[in-house]
Amino acid sequence: MKAIRFLNYGSPDVLELQEVEKPSPKDDQVLVEIVAAAANPLDWHRLRADPFIVRLNDGLTKPKDPRLGADIAGRVVAAGNAVKTWQPGDEVFGEIGAGGFAEYVCVRAEQLVRKPATLSFEEAAAAPVAALTALQGLRDKGKIQAGQKVLVNGASGGVGTFAVQMAKALGAEVTGVCSTRNLELV
Repeated sequence: MKAIRFLNYGSPDVLELQEVEKPSPKDDQVLVEIVAAAANPLDWHRLRADPFIVRLNDGLTKPKDPRLGADIAGRVVAAGNAVKTWQPGDEVFGEIGAGGFAEYVCVRAEQLVRKPATLSFEEAAAAPVAALTALQGLRDKGKIQAGQKVLVNGASGGVGTFAVQMAKALGAEVTGVCSTRNLELV
């Protein structure tokens, strides 16, 4: 299969399209055929090793894991013996950490959710990191309740667009702040 990898830190010029072995799922994993993957700040920071602290986790002089692509959407091709939640053909999306810039990837079953039929694969792939960041900030850390007032700074950005919608769904009174060129979106 084909996969985009990086063997050194740097600009996008260090990315290489390589032929690699198609993975096989472990007992708790599913094999997903990637239909769409999104590039997000996690990938950018890992590629450039910026901030420098990224190297403590990813490798001091070169990346330990040459895979990028945290946000994916695709179809389940196979499931490990212990997986009961997914069947071949299921349309899924999720934040997988790395490996999405490839034709196939193996991921733990719990890292995926069912793709709504109303979303394209591209829309679903664009959601995971931004949506989870907004959800964790509002629900888990902010403990937002119905009737509270919420200010979303950067309401037209990736996280902000989800935060506005989620805060409203939680019953909050939402005020969004964005640049004038994005007023119509917000």
